Amino acid sequence: MRIRPLAALATAVLAAAALTAGTQAQAASPAAPAHHGVKPLSHAGSSQPSARSTNTLKVGSSATQGVVSPTPKVYLVFWGSQWSSDPAGVATDMQNMFKGLYGSQDTWGTILSQYCEGVAKGTTTCGTNGIHVNHPTSTPFAGAWFDNSAAAPGSATAAQIGAEAAKAAAHFGNTTQAPNLNAQYVVLSPTGTHPDGFPNSGFCAWHDKTSSSYGTLAYTNMPYIPDNGAGACTTFTDGRLLSGIESTETHEYAETVTDFWPSIGWNGGGGEIGDACVQLDAYVPLSTGTFDLQGLWSNSANKCVTKG
Repeated sequence: MRIRPLAALATAVLAAAALTAGTQAQAASPAAPAHHGVKPLSHAGSSQPSARSTNTLKVGSSATQGVVSPTPKVYLVFWGSQWSSDPAGVATDMQNMFKGLYGSQDTWGTILSQYCEGVAKGTTTCGTNGIHVNHPTSTPFAGAWFDNSAAAPGSATAAQIGAEAAKAAAHFGNTTQAPNLNAQYVVLSPTGTHPDGFPNSGFCAWHDKTSSSYGTLAYTNMPYIPDNGAGACTTFTDGRLLSGIESTETHEYAETVTDFWPSIGWNGGGGEIGDACVQLDAYVPLSTGTFDLQGLWSNSANKCVTKG
């Protein structure tokens, strides 16, 4: 599930603290909110928790809605007038990544199609039962919005991030529950900001749900990870500045798809589909470029994988 206590990750975070202040290194934060956090804010080459040898995912609820997102739609929300500055090129990169995340070339996304909703609680294998996640035959990218009506908060709270997701739902015309059963709103904060305490809270990003007049919404808090330097939130050591945010956002995307309204979806002993696999990154060529996609847990393979 999205709940990931960070105390066990203190070693990894402490290793990151050795970086210079110029890369905005952070100290360990074992007191970070337990209800947030996905993968630890660590740096390439630092100690990370090993992938679990088993992490069988189980359905948390027999509900037919909110367990998974059968037909994923991703809305990128570039929050705040500060996006007039984007030194790492995050906005273009995120759009290109999702524009290419579909079809036969996307062998990473096919991992998700084994998971479903509308089956008994505790199910570990869907087979032909239930409503499966569909591997997109066209881009899941549904739109981008640069909300430059005001500056994003320097240190946004979780409530403010959720409110921005609801504002985005209105902007995109998703004003009933029906379209929001597949929509996920990725709220990207601009460079120089610290949403929900990033980076000192010890997380790379997190996802959640929020209640709104448009129904229950799935959303992600995505900080400007390149502010923490090359190697933050990825295992790669090649110094590529965008690897960390790509790895993190694919982690969040997959977890939102398979645990849409946390935590009634797919969870296991190591958490959600991405939590047990933070050591596994792969550069995957898509039609729009090559991106760092984080490995995911596959029940069918009984291990972390980067292709279905």
